[in-house]
Amino acid sequence: MKRREFVLKGSLATMAVATSTSMLGNFNSFRGANDNVNIGVIGTGSRGSGLIPFINEIENFNVVACCDILPFRLERGLSATDGKAKGYANYQELLNNKDIDAVLVATPFSTHAEIEVDALNAGKHVYGEKTLAKGYDDIKMLLNKYKHSKNIFQTGHQYHSSRLYRHVVDLIKNGKVGNITAFECQWNRHGDWRRKVRDPELERLINWRLYREYSGGLLAELCSHQIDFVNWVLDATPKQVMGVGGIDYWKDGRETFDNIHVIYSYPNGVEAKFTCLTTNSKDDYQIKVQGDRGTIILDYTKAWFYPEGDYKKVIGNVDGVSGATIKWDEGKGIPIEVGHEDPSKQALLDFKNNIINNKKPESDIITGAKAAICVQMGLDAMCNNRIVKWKDEFEM
Repeated sequence: MKRREFVLKGSLATMAVATSTSMLGNFNSFRGANDNVNIGVIGTGSRGSGLIPFINEIENFNVVACCDILPFRLERGLSATDGKAKGYANYQELLNNKDIDAVLVATPFSTHAEIEVDALNAGKHVYGEKTLAKGYDDIKMLLNKYKHSKNIFQTGHQYHSSRLYRHVVDLIKNGKVGNITAFECQWNRHGDWRRKVRDPELERLINWRLYREYSGGLLAELCSHQIDFVNWVLDATPKQVMGVGGIDYWKDGRETFDNIHVIYSYPNGVEAKFTCLTTNSKDDYQIKVQGDRGTIILDYTKAWFYPEGDYKKVIGNVDGVSGATIKWDEGKGIPIEVGHEDPSKQALLDFKNNIINNKKPESDIITGAKAAICVQMGLDAMCNNRIVKWKDEFEM
């Protein structure tokens, strides 16, 4: 997918149009047979192919096309549809198929904006995998295109759709942890992050995450989910960011860092720390929200509350009922129990329903753009060893 050249004029101030009426509610009416939504999957690597089984489980949501420039990956995607989808090597040909209502874009980070602009031009609804777009120019280009579109655009930050995460955000905003003072987020793994390559000529296509031309590295591919969460909880964007990273362990020719440590400073004195390692997987994925009344800890699908002070007093007095008991997980706190689907499946179900009901997604192009700008700020901070500040022209 060779990237075309774009001439981008003006400043990022034009992103302010993102809050115009045309972007917030002027959607195409959708009238499908029995409310069927036909979707094409562009990019059938591990993520794109991995989402197809979830779509198969959703009523009246049909994968009718798959596209990938690598034949073995295209075959993987098509096999997940049980032969019900048509294969394409060129995404433009897929977009020309009038039977396709929407597309899921799960291609390398650097190609997101180009493909999604073309999809909007073709009149398709778009589910754009995170991170939204690479670099300020691509973010601006995509926003400028979307302001003229009547189609649904959902950013693939799936935790924004998780009913557990939504419940936790409501708890926090209603004072569960008190005044928020800090976030500590991590996504640690133990492995080189490489994929096997059958042909050396395919190295950069298959291991694109390791090369700066195509990738934002660990910050874009992993931490962006948690950055989106912090923005969501605080209903704010950071004032500045500082950070460090390095290629300190995997000496294998990669260009993106194998460890990162980044701090975003938000209004009201809230600091959010993000750590991502590829050399130690202790505690894996975790978000810790710290306030003066307690802490909430989240993993992929579970959450716990740990009150400040003498937790035995809290356990002994629940909702004013003396002697009531609270379930307590040793070392983790009080479980926050909410029935919910897998976040990725829920996000896709929401996307389908948003199309049917002409509803603005919770994880829309605006929340996606804010997280993408935060990612680029963090990359600039680490790569240039400087503090990067939020600019007025980023406001949306």
